[in-house]
Amino acid sequence: MEDKKPRTPGENDRIRQASKEKIRAAAMELFIKQGYYATSISDIAKQAAISKGLLYNYYKGKEELLSEMVEARIKEVVEVMEEAFTINTPREQLEHIINGAIDYIHQKPEVHRFYLHLQTQPDSDEELKKYSHLIIKENARQFEFQCKIFESMGETEPRKRSLYFSSVLQGIMLMISTYQQGFPIEEIKNQIISEFCN
Repeated sequence: MEDKKPRTPGENDRIRQASKEKIRAAAMELFIKQGYYATSISDIAKQAAISKGLLYNYYKGKEELLSEMVEARIKEVVEVMEEAFTINTPREQLEHIINGAIDYIHQKPEVHRFYLHLQTQPDSDEELKKYSHLIIKENARQFEFQCKIFESMGETEPRKRSLYFSSVLQGIMLMISTYQQGFPIEEIKNQIISEFCN
């Protein structure tokens, strides 16, 4: 019988990342379906088709898992903003933000609803409140970045214009994530682009 070659650190890391992604996807599915508090670590392990012991190898518990999920979502938003920052004209930067936001919601509407729900946690909820604040803080940073874009577009009231832009974009994102059937995504995307980027 042939000896199996030991795995390289790179292979181990890939396996570890793939397992963590599988666990996060299972947790997200359950958090959406039955809520954060009603979901147990056993439920998540079962959904991910792994043992509870293996799950504990990766995460101390449910809160650490949620923390990593929120961090991953914030990182995605930051990446879109940083990519936008490298684009030459402010109009193209804005278009990149619109495309990034709408395409994400179109692909993962239920995930958007979950993070939206997380943002509206009452302050009395000690466990979830901190994650709510992290997302809100990131949204505020994104708003400031948009203000700079509108300023460089020569808007007389860049903050007001940015607020209006955010309201329209957030409204579209909510509509897509709530009423997916028959929502004219491309037409609406073109409309917001023509209103703000021309």
